[in-house]
Amino acid sequence: MDATTVHSRQSSATADTALVERVRKRLAGAGSGTDPRTVAEAVRAETGGVAGHLDILDALRLLRHEFVGAGPLEPLLTDPGVSDVLVTAPDEVWIDGTQGLRRTDVRFTDEEAVRRLAQRLALAAGRRLDDAQPFVDGWLPGTGPHGRVRLHAVLPPIAAEGTCLSLRVLRPAVHDLRALRRLGTVDDSGLALLRAIVSARLAFLVSGATGSGKSTLLAALLGAVSPAERIVCVEDAGELQPSHPQFVRLVARPPNVEGAGEVTLRELVREALRMRPDRLVVGEVRGREVCELLTAMNTGHDGGAGTLHANSPSEVPARLEALAALGGLSRSALHSQLAAAVQLVLHMRRLADGRRALAEIGVVQRDGDTVRVAPAWRPSGWTGRRLVADLLGAKGVELPC
Repeated sequence: MDATTVHSRQSSATADTALVERVRKRLAGAGSGTDPRTVAEAVRAETGGVAGHLDILDALRLLRHEFVGAGPLEPLLTDPGVSDVLVTAPDEVWIDGTQGLRRTDVRFTDEEAVRRLAQRLALAAGRRLDDAQPFVDGWLPGTGPHGRVRLHAVLPPIAAEGTCLSLRVLRPAVHDLRALRRLGTVDDSGLALLRAIVSARLAFLVSGATGSGKSTLLAALLGAVSPAERIVCVEDAGELQPSHPQFVRLVARPPNVEGAGEVTLRELVREALRMRPDRLVVGEVRGREVCELLTAMNTGHDGGAGTLHANSPSEVPARLEALAALGGLSRSALHSQLAAAVQLVLHMRRLADGRRALAEIGVVQRDGDTVRVAPAWRPSGWTGRRLVADLLGAKGVELPC
């Protein structure tokens, strides 16, 4: 491509951007809608009525990015292999997913375009994003074709290099245990052990880092629960969708722009206890609701479960200590309830090739006045076979070979 062609394309792009900006201001000033006919009339008005069909179509395409959905990021969100869309600059749009972190060809016209998109998405999520409140964390309304989307954005000068926008796609976790075996998440011995854990109604937590597959594994395990059991699940987002006829989900609600109407996970855990659950599940334990969950697991609800952010099974007790402190539960009380409520920790890890795998199973044990998680199983073999055999045997379930 010669210099003349490059200059011509750059000039055309600049002209298109200027036209779109004039049309956007005209629509905003007139309070007009954004349907195609209204926009086309605004384009003709801004070009003196001489705009051709191609000019109008280009303007409509660019304006759609201004007003609809996630704009130029929308195609990325609909890609089933994408879990995160990250904007660090107008010309730096990254995605993460099954193929790992990589840069895309998507570009914004300038920093102001990124800022406008971030502010529009924040408004859609019922949040405020401006110089007085330069960061936002919320959920975009609806599910759409790509699942539910979590929004995080930071404006300059907090984000020193420009507006940073992060979109996390939470697609429904619908894989069953057989599917996880085919995907390489577990091997044959791990699959047999997971089935035994569900059959014995052992209470467990699934730990791991963000994007390690915690919810996917939990959904698969819940799908293996007997149809005669009623599962009541409390979630921050409607991510778990196991194939189970008695699965009831309660979803938390954030406050609106005025700060009213919030329904917390802690409140929903209490409500779930009144819905006759055989198993109580918290999609992700991230705050003081851990107090209610442990209390519920100690009142006859065997087989409870939840997910938790932790780097390893051994760090789970310390992580729960920090969360329980938010709910006013002392360290000694937390360890006492944890020892009585939870038997196992299943740890997920994301491998270098992008696959999610069950990396370890640990057994929750008392160690004096505290609790520790003893390693029991890894894909390479047993490290505490007797520990798991005793837990399963107490429930009348034999340890698989």
